[in-house]
Parts: sequence; structure tokens; C-alpha cells
Amino acid sequence: MNTEAETVVVLGASPKPERYSNQAVRLLLEKGHRVIPVHPAVDKIESLPVVRNLAEVETTVDTVTIYVSAAISSGLQNELLRLAPQRVLFNPGAENPSLQDALRERGVRVQEACTLVLLKTDQF
Repeated sequence: MNTEAETVVVLGASPKPERYSNQAVRLLLEKGHRVIPVHPAVDKIESLPVVRNLAEVETTVDTVTIYVSAAISSGLQNELLRLAPQRVLFNPGAENPSLQDALRERGVRVQEACTLVLLKTDQF
């Protein structure tokens, strides 16, 4: 829905083109968004510099799109809350009810949705 470019953190970004998180990075770039990929062991994804963790993100973030399991994202709750994004998207398979509740309590908009579908249907 938002027609302006956003700063989007892709948590669990992959350098592998067949992975949905990589496709999201590419489509976000194509749509003109500023993309910050997060991966603990990769230096570049789609020619973008990669941050190793959420603590390394040093800018205002509009959206975090999550591509990691609840087991991983639960351990990142404090970092996500510190980041204070306007919205967090939980892609299919990344749902985490307790983290979603904690984010909502802080006033963060939470969505369970596929980033790729939202982008392709102009609902991002």
C-alpha cells in the first residue's frame, strides 16, 4: 500500500537465488526500497553489504521481514524491540506468536504474510 520507498531489513536473507528470502531482497530492490540483508556468515547478497545481526543495523527501519524459524527469532526479541521498526512481517513458516505479542505490546504493526506476494500485488 505504501508507495514510498522504505528501509527494509531482511532477517535470514540468503545468497542462494532459489530461496524466498533472496527473491525478496531482489524484488524489494526492484521496487526501489533500501534493503539491509541480515545473515551471520555472508558478506554480500545481491551486491549489498550484509550485516551479521540486528544489532549492527544503525538506521531507522520501516519494516523487518522475517525468514527465520521461531526458535531463532525468539532469541532476537530484545534486538527487534531495540530496532523499533514500524512493522514486522512474519513470512510463512516464520510465525512466532509470543514474539508477535511482544512486538504488538510495543506498538509495532505485525503481519503474517508473504513479502513476495505483498510486493507483487502492490500491498507492501
